[in-house]
Amino acid sequence: MSSEKIELSGEDLLAATSVFGDRLPQAERYVEHLATSGIERGLIGPRELPRLWSRHVLNCAVVQELIGQDQRVADVGSGAGLPGLCLAIARPDLDITLIEPLERRIIWLDEVIEDLGIENVDLRRGRAEQLVGDIDVDVVTARAVSALVGLLDITLPLLRGTGQLLALKGKSAEEEIQKSKKKLDKYGVRSTEIVTVGEDVLEQPTTVVHIGL
Repeated sequence: MSSEKIELSGEDLLAATSVFGDRLPQAERYVEHLATSGIERGLIGPRELPRLWSRHVLNCAVVQELIGQDQRVADVGSGAGLPGLCLAIARPDLDITLIEPLERRIIWLDEVIEDLGIENVDLRRGRAEQLVGDIDVDVVTARAVSALVGLLDITLPLLRGTGQLLALKGKSAEEEIQKSKKKLDKYGVRSTEIVTVGEDVLEQPTTVVHIGL
């Protein structure tokens, strides 16, 4: 892959510097992995190459605004580490568990974590449902896993009745919430709101469905 296509410059550089600070070199190395082996192994589509920073890495990393200091985070369906690895790089204070059922993705994530020297990540192969009661977390994150109505069953049990779910969504966020009303009531959800993060650094801010238990 051509390094020129993933060169960090302009608005992306300003945003990445603001979001990652002195850990920017790690973030750049992560993007190199996404742009090469990530595409070669099918974790990222080749068409995403020009927008790895704006659409993916920065889009995910700004979610840190919603997570308190020293929180324990489970990222469900981590795939290429979005948003879990982005958060781990940006926030070394967080204790992050990446949950991914597919072995080939786990192997890739393990290689990247080792290469980047990231120490605040625990990698777990399996489905989130299998880890209920096995991990203790304050926050669950998910991106491009499923529609909200199905995502609730996968994620909320991990919180053991208290904490927050941060589901990265798009324009369908409000519609997905409406379709999930009964399920939200079933789990005794305390609050549900759509929040936008990264407005001060991103041209297209990130939409998050924030659910509190």
